[in-house]
Amino acid sequence: MTDIRVPTLGESVTEATVATWYKKPGDAVAVDEMLCELETDKVTVEVPSPSAGVLGEIVAGEGVTVGVDALLATLSEGAGAAAPAATTPVAKSDAAPDGGSVDVMVPTLGESVTEAVVASWYKAVGDSVAQDEMLCELETDKVTVEVPAPAAGVLTEILAASGATIQAGGKLGVMSSGGAATSAAAPAAVAAAPVSNKDIEDAPAAKKAMAEAGLSADQVTGTGRDGRVMKEDVAAALAGGAAAPAPLAAVPTPPSAQTSAPRAPVAASDASREERVAMTRLRQTIARRLKESQNTAAMLTTYNEVDMTEVMALRNEYKDLFLKKHGVKLGFMSFFTKACCHALREVPEVNAEIDGTDVVYKNFVHMGIAAGTPTGLVVPVIREADSLSFAQIEKAIAEKGARARDGKLSMAEMQGGTFTISNGGVYGSLMSSPILNPPQSGILGMHKIQDRPMAINGEVVIRPMMYLALSYDHRIVDGKGAVTFLVRVKEALEDPRRLLMDL
Repeated sequence: MTDIRVPTLGESVTEATVATWYKKPGDAVAVDEMLCELETDKVTVEVPSPSAGVLGEIVAGEGVTVGVDALLATLSEGAGAAAPAATTPVAKSDAAPDGGSVDVMVPTLGESVTEAVVASWYKAVGDSVAQDEMLCELETDKVTVEVPAPAAGVLTEILAASGATIQAGGKLGVMSSGGAATSAAAPAAVAAAPVSNKDIEDAPAAKKAMAEAGLSADQVTGTGRDGRVMKEDVAAALAGGAAAPAPLAAVPTPPSAQTSAPRAPVAASDASREERVAMTRLRQTIARRLKESQNTAAMLTTYNEVDMTEVMALRNEYKDLFLKKHGVKLGFMSFFTKACCHALREVPEVNAEIDGTDVVYKNFVHMGIAAGTPTGLVVPVIREADSLSFAQIEKAIAEKGARARDGKLSMAEMQGGTFTISNGGVYGSLMSSPILNPPQSGILGMHKIQDRPMAINGEVVIRPMMYLALSYDHRIVDGKGAVTFLVRVKEALEDPRRLLMDL
């Protein structure tokens, strides 16, 4: 018997939600065949089978929040009889004979999570439900948790309506196990309209992605088990040019969860033209981390500009030969990565981080490359970038960029960066001040290349210019070091031969 456990999720990630099981108890599986999919607040993690055999008991069903190394299921090696039916300890229930009542409870939310918001109910009072059929969805600041029916029966009472904040272990509703639908619900029942007419609930990450993209489930073709819509299906629909309808009305945020300043009164004529959309938990996490970075670091930004003439000429001269030999296009990012690695050797404090009262200097460069995706900003890391060639850097950027867009990056691929490059120029940004990616002490902002008149040797000429911005933590990086770093990047880009000569 082999235990299937939660793999390592990343340095600061301690829990995940079981999104989908691809196999059921009794199914024969091959080695490395995908068993289930876990979701964290940043990435989706696939769990393969460690060996060939037969899937036994599923200990953590879909929607359950599990910690690192927690037991997911058991596997009998080799051929054998079907294993016992899956147990899904998601909702606590007081066992009752047919016709009795069963409480629908808030499942375990995680070690440090004490409350959740009821995002949506999939069933209304009086609906008949099958065992393990999805009743509602909860949201915490880290994960989305789906709550299945603890038994077959009829939903008789909803105690926590959509938008309500409920504590861990609290009661969500009441079911009558077995029997026909009851004619009337208890007076305290709060009716909730079903969110979806589908029998198969989509993956939580897919629903988040659809909400952010303004897509409905009807516009996305599901490739998961029983037609379940997965995150990659949403990405495929967006790539295919699916039309985005008007955003749906969002779940109202309860007063206890509101932290922004009070809104000014809105005229009735304006209110009818407003649409309120709840932030996804991923967006809330991004917002929290960026604000924490501003609150923690003594952040300052210094600027310079670079003449891109030489880099553009070099790229145009060799791009065809580069593509033919290496099978990847020669872009600007490899030049900037090389220039930053060169400058970081001279100004190592920009590549360092603060740990308590210590400064940790890194004698290597793990370069983070910020990338925008349909679900938010992610920063995949190119490890040992200072020892890679132009071709290796371009291949790594292309591969990680594609994985980021498809939602296939693992937590490990976004951990451990020592410095970050953010290219706002691809969106047309002329100048900006990037925010540090903690615990890093520096981030370089690239911007749009624009022809501008420049004074060269006493003459005014038109040159392709780019503004550069270095945001840095002034606690360990002095102004002299920050300016020196940016000047070295500028020099390397305006004369790329300096990179070859290590000057």
